[in-house]
Amino acid sequence: MLYHLLYGLHEDISWLNVFRYQTFRAGLAFLFAFIFVLFFQPIFIRWLRREGVKGQPIREEGPKDHVSKQGTPTMGGLVIVIAVTAATLLLADLTNLYIWLTLFVLLAFGALGFVDDWRKITKQNTEGVRGKVKLFWQSLISGGVAAYLLFAFDFPTTLTFPFLKDVAFDLGILFIPFVMLVVVGCSNAVNLTDGLDGLAIGPVMTVAATYALFAYLAGHAEFSAYLGVFPVPGVGELSILLSALVAAGLGFLWYNTFPAQIFMGDVGALSLGGVLGFVAVLVKHEIILALCGGIFVIEALSVIIQTYSYKTRGKRVFRMAPIHHHFELKGWAEPKIIVRFWIISIVLALISLTTLKLR
Repeated sequence: MLYHLLYGLHEDISWLNVFRYQTFRAGLAFLFAFIFVLFFQPIFIRWLRREGVKGQPIREEGPKDHVSKQGTPTMGGLVIVIAVTAATLLLADLTNLYIWLTLFVLLAFGALGFVDDWRKITKQNTEGVRGKVKLFWQSLISGGVAAYLLFAFDFPTTLTFPFLKDVAFDLGILFIPFVMLVVVGCSNAVNLTDGLDGLAIGPVMTVAATYALFAYLAGHAEFSAYLGVFPVPGVGELSILLSALVAAGLGFLWYNTFPAQIFMGDVGALSLGGVLGFVAVLVKHEIILALCGGIFVIEALSVIIQTYSYKTRGKRVFRMAPIHHHFELKGWAEPKIIVRFWIISIVLALISLTTLKLR
């Protein structure tokens, strides 16, 4: 809205021409989202306490040290979702279809997460929305946007591979289940990672920052041609949304860092994970997501391995899953686990960026 209003005046006020640049608007979106979350998150925390909204219930089978976290306010991801949405509506080109589809995924997954969180805090148990029901809605949302891209927008269904410049595979109709796999998988993987104070939001920010660059390059004809990146005209606008996401995560971390004043909740984890997965599809860097978001992959795999091993052999591979709990039970301090996972995430993001030249 602000973009359309101010850029529309650039012929009369020449300096407003700066709003044509995605990099400038991404910077403004960053500042807006960061200040928004930094200001409104404590207000939201006080409101939750004043209204007597019960805090996060803790799993009885979880690490015993987590009992002290019982009652900590949750649903902090709601402020992140609002900040990203507001910044995007203000500063992105609202004629861009990719912006609207990504906002739809953000808000739809956020609504599902909100219902899940609300059931947990009102019933004071960790069940929330049943797993199969949650999976159904996640699949419906992601499958719906994938079908729209394929049939209504004629979106390219080519699957590209890192390090292999001339290797590509046309998914065709398989594009729909593939998108569902990427989006739902990323959403749930982020949710599994969100088990320690600040653990999930760190990798979310590094992945979002990496994909902001991917989006900008894929949407720029000259850069995409020079780097051998699959060109997707118009996708560069997503760099504004992703910049806002990084900033909102940074503002949230101010209150979520150990010891957390508020948890992100499923409203944040499901929505942010879903957006990262969907953006990976839009910028045609789906496979790189497994590397860039390696922390999420490791967390999800640890749960799968643990479950399979226990059901088939009656034995556990890890002391507890997801894997961050394994390190807790080995005696690692929570801040040490969090920072080391952040370091790994940053390194993986940097490695992912090298694929831009190694093709």
